[in-house]
Amino acid sequence: MGDRVWGAVLRVVAVQAAWALCSGQVRYSVPEEAKAGTVVGRVAQDVGLEAGEAEARRLRLVSAGRRASVEVSGASGALVVSSRLDREELCGKSAPCALRLEVLVERPLRVFHVELEVTDINDNAPTFPAARKNISFSETSPPGSRFPLEGASDADIGANAQLSYTLSTSEHFSLDLEKTEEDGESLFLVLRKSLDRETLPVHRLLLTASDGGRPSLTGTVELVISVLDVNDNAPQFNQSVYKVQLPENTERGTLVITLSATDLDEGTNSDISYSLQILFPQDGRDLFRIDRDNGEIRLTGDLDFEDVGLYRLQADATDKGTPPLSGHCKVLLEVLDVNDNAPEVRVTSLSVPVAEDASLGTVVALLSVWDRDSGSNGDVRCWVWPSGPFVLEATLSGSYSLVLREALDRERVSEYEVEVRAEDGGSPSLGGRVGLRVPVSDVNDNAPSFAQAVYTVLARENNLAGAELARLWARDPDEAGNGRVSYSLWEGASGGGSGWWGSGWAGGVSASSYVSVEAESGVLRALQPLDYEEVQVLQFEVRAVDAGEPALCGNATVQLFVLDENDNAPALLPAAGGGAEAGSGSGEAGTLWAWAAWGSPSGQVVAKIRAVDADSGYNAWLRYELWEPRGKSALFRVGLYSGEVSTARALEEADGPRQRLVIVVRDHGEPARSATATLSVSLVEGGEAALAAAAGSSSLLPRSLAGGESGSGPAALASSATNVWLVVAICGVSSVFLLAVVLYGASRWAPRAAVLSGPGPTTLVCASEVGSWSYSQRHSRSLCVADGAAKSDLMVFSPNFPPPPGAAAKDTQPEPPSLLDTVSDPSSFSRFLLSHPLLRQCSEPGSAPAVAGPWVLCR
Repeated sequence: MGDRVWGAVLRVVAVQAAWALCSGQVRYSVPEEAKAGTVVGRVAQDVGLEAGEAEARRLRLVSAGRRASVEVSGASGALVVSSRLDREELCGKSAPCALRLEVLVERPLRVFHVELEVTDINDNAPTFPAARKNISFSETSPPGSRFPLEGASDADIGANAQLSYTLSTSEHFSLDLEKTEEDGESLFLVLRKSLDRETLPVHRLLLTASDGGRPSLTGTVELVISVLDVNDNAPQFNQSVYKVQLPENTERGTLVITLSATDLDEGTNSDISYSLQILFPQDGRDLFRIDRDNGEIRLTGDLDFEDVGLYRLQADATDKGTPPLSGHCKVLLEVLDVNDNAPEVRVTSLSVPVAEDASLGTVVALLSVWDRDSGSNGDVRCWVWPSGPFVLEATLSGSYSLVLREALDRERVSEYEVEVRAEDGGSPSLGGRVGLRVPVSDVNDNAPSFAQAVYTVLARENNLAGAELARLWARDPDEAGNGRVSYSLWEGASGGGSGWWGSGWAGGVSASSYVSVEAESGVLRALQPLDYEEVQVLQFEVRAVDAGEPALCGNATVQLFVLDENDNAPALLPAAGGGAEAGSGSGEAGTLWAWAAWGSPSGQVVAKIRAVDADSGYNAWLRYELWEPRGKSALFRVGLYSGEVSTARALEEADGPRQRLVIVVRDHGEPARSATATLSVSLVEGGEAALAAAAGSSSLLPRSLAGGESGSGPAALASSATNVWLVVAICGVSSVFLLAVVLYGASRWAPRAAVLSGPGPTTLVCASEVGSWSYSQRHSRSLCVADGAAKSDLMVFSPNFPPPPGAAAKDTQPEPPSLLDTVSDPSSFSRFLLSHPLLRQCSEPGSAPAVAGPWVLCR
């Protein structure tokens, strides 16, 4: 056996020269039983790889449908035998025995088809169904009588399976081998000489079967021939050969054929019993059963065309004579194919995940499809379901590639569940399928994006450092690091933000000194308490950057509006002449001095209280109230919003030389803040009042003129009478000069003069602080116009218009102008102001309007 194997191995070298490369297919040949490690062929060289590329490009072998006993050596790229090759186990009696293999080369992915033919060697000896065969011959059997013998079988093919038979030396028997196209070979034991049971009742012969291999192998069976006495008519079948066709899906118990034999004898010598023998294949003995009495052959097992397509049976009819005689016939059963095998689909290679930027034509998977049926039942068509970005392309018969035909987008579909379906041409057709999961790997092709291009954030002043102001979030549909977003404060190339200083925009403010953005969460926090009086608006950008490579980013603009709180109390201003102290914002009273002449009519203005508030809006809208002791009649009243102190009735000498008034200044904040001032009004004669008017520049007099200190009174006034005319002359010259300046200014600034002239329709102006003329003069101010950006604020107080004709003076505080009467609800008032075309660009969301006299003030 070893010499035969090595002889076959040596033939491999000669066979290698006969391989052919046709349409990408390589053919090799190797004898069965070749030793492990035997080189079958140089695959790497035959598929075009250079030396040393086999391992670098991952050359490997994938079998298609059958267990392969060969492998590709990673180092040399040679196809070598890896385990025992048994042609009979792989292919049975099929010739030639060809194994279809697929050789894959990765980087890039390519497939080569290799056909490996396993050649037969004479490694199987002929075998008989049994080691002993019992045969009966009647002694009356004439010479020339024939008894059929079961031939031997050989698992090999070709010449190795061509059998010849020899019989041990006998003068009574010989062998006869008949070959016909119809039923193949038939072996008979032929009686050459009449038998004599009394001389020799049992003959023992050895039948030897030899195959055509070199060296030849043999198998034997012992023939035990018993000589029977006188039953001289054997049963006879009406046909020597019966042919039957059955489909492979025939159910068990189905009647195959009914055999009938006759015997010319009478009595028990004509009673016949039937028996059945399986000639081919030997493992089909359990598939058929014959009724011993009526000769019905029924199916007891399952037929499979793919395993065995033809069965050869031998039926015997034996009588009950003494000795019994037998008649014989053959039954040839052909199995017809039906479509009982669904196509089989198998994935031989799968390259996943697929990058979403993969090019069209990328091979995703390699598949093998086959059907065990034959003819149209084995014709298979394949497709991909559902139809999507993949298509199936045929490479060779039974081999397909799953190819990308459309661009992928992981953010739209992150994973595909597809099926490769196969359907044969049978009726009805059968199908097979295999599912594939193709995940799509992410590429950083999406930049973070905010939901809004501009975010408006409202924050109250005096907030805590570190307080959360807002949460910004940018969406990035990528995954993992490509979708992990970090946030940062970005102030552009100039490095600065924009701020609202006082009541106008100003550059040079760094937003990073006021706010910060948490990198991971996007939370906007205050770095320090905000002060509305310092900054009203911060504008900056927040940048969102992902962690992809390269990184992508998106921006959003944040406008941070600081909301005013009533954190500043009103502050009283000193008199224009500098002769008195104003009350402080803490409520401590200072003293102001003014004069009034006895007999002054009701409504005569004797003084004007001036105050400012650093807040804005309602928080800076001031009102003035006169605090009076209970039970004391009021001589004076104060304008609610103007701060002008006037007489409530005509003054009399009985009212005394001096009146002391306490005036409270309150804002409209919640809670309200206030300051108080003490006004001392001296009551003097009309001449003294005129002298004081000529000497003073304000309605508020110094203490020396009010008559409240030593050296005051008529004596002091008389001592200054000599200067009266001098003062009058100076005032006249100054008035002429002032009138010239006013006329010049009116002609130069005619448009503004029209706006600031009153009384008339209410005029909308912008103001950051409300309630003081002098405070407004400390900053640059201008009007808001509808066709431009918001300008600097202007604070304007109503001039002291006389009451309309017919209006009676009231003892109580004067009511606000008519505009306040028509708007009682502050929220509706705010909506009115925001809807006004002149105010739309100078108003700030959330702020409240302020009103002073006929002027409507906004910020």
